[in-house]
Order: sequence, then structure tokens, then C-alpha cells
Amino acid sequence: MRKNWPIWTGYATALWSLVYGVLGMYWTFGGAGYPFAQVPDNRATGSVLEGAPAHVVAPVMAAVGLGGAVLAVVMTRTQPRGSVLQAIAAVLAVCLALVVPDYTLIAMLVMAPALLVFAFTGVPGPQGGVGDILYWHRVHLIVVFVGGLLWAATAIAYHRRSRQQCVSCGRGHVQPAWTSPEAALRWGRRAVLVAVLANVPYEFTRVAWFFGWPVGISKDFHRMMADTPGMLEMGLGLAVAGAGGSVLTHGLVRRWGEVYPRWIWFKAGRRVPPMLAIIPASIVSVVLIPAGLMNAQLPLHGDNWAVTGPGILWTVWGAALGMATYAYYLRRRTTCPRCGRRSGASGGSSEGGSGAEAALALGVAADRAEEVHVPEVRPERLAEVELAERALPQQEAAEPLLP
Repeated sequence: MRKNWPIWTGYATALWSLVYGVLGMYWTFGGAGYPFAQVPDNRATGSVLEGAPAHVVAPVMAAVGLGGAVLAVVMTRTQPRGSVLQAIAAVLAVCLALVVPDYTLIAMLVMAPALLVFAFTGVPGPQGGVGDILYWHRVHLIVVFVGGLLWAATAIAYHRRSRQQCVSCGRGHVQPAWTSPEAALRWGRRAVLVAVLANVPYEFTRVAWFFGWPVGISKDFHRMMADTPGMLEMGLGLAVAGAGGSVLTHGLVRRWGEVYPRWIWFKAGRRVPPMLAIIPASIVSVVLIPAGLMNAQLPLHGDNWAVTGPGILWTVWGAALGMATYAYYLRRRTTCPRCGRRSGASGGSSEGGSGAEAALALGVAADRAEEVHVPEVRPERLAEVELAERALPQQEAAEPLLP
């Protein structure tokens, strides 16, 4: 399935676009359930399209959906011609995955364990159930986000085909120097540093609020938060989760991110599966950006700037984490099952040292299949080889046996 992802994602993109286009037509003609309709504040989202009238947005949704279905099929089944289609797909991916959604994605990711419990025990407090948390306006943004990811995959596959690259791994006949393991380690370290520092203001302010220090907010606002059950505790929990994420982010450029350390005794010394780090880090990096963009749209009040100000940096945090994750992928990727290409360099150790030492220490040899080099024999030398093979038995017979 991983080998053929450029094909099935293209058709999945077409199917998603077709369904969304049909829904857009339904809402254009007054159908119920329009996802951006004006609703009470406790049911509204922070999307840029929240409250937009149906007669304006719904026809656009229909046109983009139905046209996108045709576009996705064309991009999947035909040879690439120019960059126009690729640009359209990239714009759709950015708008659907990053611009239209809000903080819902990161909130659902953080609250996923609690939501799983609430599904069986019920939601504490005045809320009637999980439906009061996952209402249609929020669920729709998740659907839009999934469509953006599909369009991103379609755009990437089309771009690779246009560059004569492997659609599965992205390698070409000549690999850019910045994609080598050594280079990826260098700029990956810078990306990790930016990702860790970007969330420090949020972590600092939320911890300070919990311990009674109203940094960046008025005393009245802090008193209101303290009087609201669970509000300061939730902020502290998010700060602790962010700090824990920063620690894990360091693993993208450290040895313990590639080989289990000794303090994980049941796995110590074994290779860390690359996808164990790549998948969660990629998800977090993508869902952080819409939340940061939503905070950037909110007003910055002079006395309460810390309410939304630190959250704006989530855009930087998500982008830097995405770069660090991609650098980790470049260093850990192995021989491609589709094209058979592998990375040009053999090292890229997180701890320094020569390439051979890094390969031994990090278990790169276990990642990649061993290859036996067979020297090529030119056609003009085949006759010489045959004569030598025929003469060998005669030479052995002529030699005396040793006592």
C-alpha cells in the first residue's frame, strides 16, 4: 500500500472532491447542514469562513469540489505537462489543510484520550455528551483538513513525476546535496532549535498563571480564570504537554531517536522504527499551523496580550517541527522498494563521527539490505576468461602433489 500511495491517494482525492462538490450544490440550493452558518457562540468555530453566507460560499464549494474531482483524475492518469495543475493542487492543499481549519484539530488531538473515555462514561458538567464537543461545525473542519492532506499528496506525486523522480520516495538520478544524511542533520538541528523555542512563551505564561502570576493578562482576567473550574489546570496541562513534546522533538536529531536508550530496558539497543517518530511528529506539525493562523486573526489586547499572542508562534512551531521531521526522514530512509535507489551518503550520525562508525552505532546496516557488488565483465574479455577456465584443470594436473 505504501508503494502505491501516489495512485490510491489520487483517486481518494477525486472521490473526496466529488462528494464535497455534491454537498456544495446541495447547500447552494438551500439544503440543511451548511457548515459555516451562523450559530450560537458555544457552537461556533474559529474558521475564517465561520458565519459566511451560503449563497456566497456554497457555490464556490460546489465548483471547487466538482472541478477538483476531474483535476485529481487528470493528475493521476496523465503525464505531467507544465506546472499549472500542480500549482492549483498546492493552493487547494494549503487552503483546505491550513487556512480554513482552526484550533479544533490540535484540541481534538490533545483531548483524544479524554473523548474516548467520555464516549463510555459521559461528559462531566452541563454538556449532554460527546456530541456537544464534536458538533457538525467542528467535524466539518476535520473533513476539510483530510481533503487538504489528500490534495497535498496528489500535488507531491504529480510534482515528482514531472521531475522524473520516483513517485514513491522522491529520489531522482541526481540527489540534491541538501538531502544527504549529513546535510539533513545540520539543518534539522536548526529546525529543532526553532521548534523548541517557539513554544516557550506559551509554556511560560500558562505555568505562571497556574502559580498565581498574571503574566500578560490583567488581574481581573486572571481572577476570572481562577474562578472557572479547570481553566488554569488545563493551561498547565497544555504547557506540560508542550514541554514533553519539546523533549521528544530533540529525539529527531539525537541518537536515542534512532536507537532505544538503556533506560527503555525492554527495547534497549534496538532500532527505533522510523515511522514511530515520523507519523506523530508530522501530524502535530500540520495541526499546529491552523491553530497559529487562527490566533493571528484574533485581536491582541494590550492588557491581555498573552491570551492569544504566544499561540501565534504555533505557526512557526509547526513549520519548524515539519522541517525537523522531514530531515529525520531523509536520514532514516532506506532503499526504495519501487525504484531501488538509496541515499547517496552512508552516515549522518546524530552524535558525530565517521560515516562507518555512525552506521554501526545507529544500526543503519539493519535498515538497509546488504548489497553484493559483482564486477562487470566487458564482452571483449569473455574469450580470455573462457581460455583461463579451460587451462586451469590442465595446470592443476601438471602440478605435483605435496606429501
